Amino acid sequence: MLKEIVISIQSWGEAHRFIIQHKLWKWVLIPGLIYAALFVTGMYFFGKSATVVIEYITHFLHLGDWSQKLHSNILSFLFTTSGVILWLTLLLFYFSFFKYICLIIGSPIFAYISRKTESIIHSNEVAPGWSDIKKEAGRSITIALRNCGWQTVYLVTLILLSLIPLIGWITPLIALLMEAYYYGFSMLDYSLARNNNSKSQSIHFIGRHKGLALANGILFYMMHLLIVFAPAYAIISATLTINKVKVKTPA
Repeated sequence: MLKEIVISIQSWGEAHRFIIQHKLWKWVLIPGLIYAALFVTGMYFFGKSATVVIEYITHFLHLGDWSQKLHSNILSFLFTTSGVILWLTLLLFYFSFFKYICLIIGSPIFAYISRKTESIIHSNEVAPGWSDIKKEAGRSITIALRNCGWQTVYLVTLILLSLIPLIGWITPLIALLMEAYYYGFSMLDYSLARNNNSKSQSIHFIGRHKGLALANGILFYMMHLLIVFAPAYAIISATLTINKVKVKTPA
């Protein structure tokens, strides 16, 4: 897995040089601005709703009453910390749904960017056709819905674990790694689909090469410091990654 993580990290650096060399800034900014607008709007509504959810859970479980009755500073600290952990886990739970909405809405643009990247790699001057883009976008949506279902099951479990003091403190890290993996999964699948891998073959391939998906997703999250660039860099680096490994490792 470490070798795959290194390959994925290198591809992000190559993606930056690739974008500059082939003047792809338009295809960086278009999905980036849309993503940034959705992200800011979504975070606003999350901030409004997350506090209400935490207050409801606290009231439903009577955690505040227990803390006051026991008069324990340690328990108060544990409950307060658990509240913070729950907030972080809810943030990632929300972000997972936001991410899938963006993947579904942006699937035609992502398919176009991935296909254009590969056409440049292979010196193919023919512009990507709409029928092919439509097919890849449709498949991307089904993969996104499949991953959303599985991730929801895992995240609900993590939310319940986050309520347990000490044990639940690691749940935000697990949720973050899961988020990164499934996002990278979606980015890699565009290239795998174009190389005649069925959905089951793509799932099997990425299952055997988790490091490629994980590193792509982690770097995508790190790019949120420059949020406008994150989506395009993720899809271009994923395309470059698959073009590196597909010859070496059969799907």
